[in-house]
Amino acid sequence: MARYTRLQTAMAMEQAGMIPVFYHPDPEICFEVIKACFKGGLRVFEFTNRGDYAHEVFSIVNKRLAQELPEVIIGTGSVMDAGTASLYIQVGTNFIVSPVIKEDIAMACNRRKILWSPGCGSVTEISRAEELGAEIVKIFPGTQVGGPKFVQAVKGPMPWTSIMPTGGVEPTEENLSAWFKAGVTCVGMGSQLISKEIVNTRNFTLLEENVRTACEILKNIRQTL
Repeated sequence: MARYTRLQTAMAMEQAGMIPVFYHPDPEICFEVIKACFKGGLRVFEFTNRGDYAHEVFSIVNKRLAQELPEVIIGTGSVMDAGTASLYIQVGTNFIVSPVIKEDIAMACNRRKILWSPGCGSVTEISRAEELGAEIVKIFPGTQVGGPKFVQAVKGPMPWTSIMPTGGVEPTEENLSAWFKAGVTCVGMGSQLISKEIVNTRNFTLLEENVRTACEILKNIRQTL
């Protein structure tokens, strides 16, 4: 069962502003990456459903988080169907992110009051996702869909829409400033934040420092909005 409600999760995502996105087949590496991100200042984390037995890796990591870092809100990304969503809900995921709109996923998540964030690429898709109960919609791939200008255009006629772009987001002042000034609620960030070099060398101290720097940049940006 999820440790956090969908309302608690949505509020935490907005407060954090940045959602690290990561997968590795080794549960130990996953845990250390999450721990470094948490120590750097981020509480919400997206584990991507990639690779064989990914749900088993998630289960191991989530059990350990419950014991050692219960403040972390971990969810699952790259979910393509209701069966997979249910699998992760059963092992305690707090939210589900999918690259596309799938009504069966919406139903599975709503049934258990789990936050669902589907990938959208148009105003029509965003509206449909909200009709299906999506509190925060994912713009994916963020840059290719239209970048900050797309977000700004959507927020004009739909100011109530909460948007999380993933893809093309970088932990720099210029990039984050463009997205948040356009009106995003939060951003998803993968390899730009958690590089292969950091993972391969297991330099989790550097990851913690990078996350802390990115959080400080975002804090300063938000103070000017």
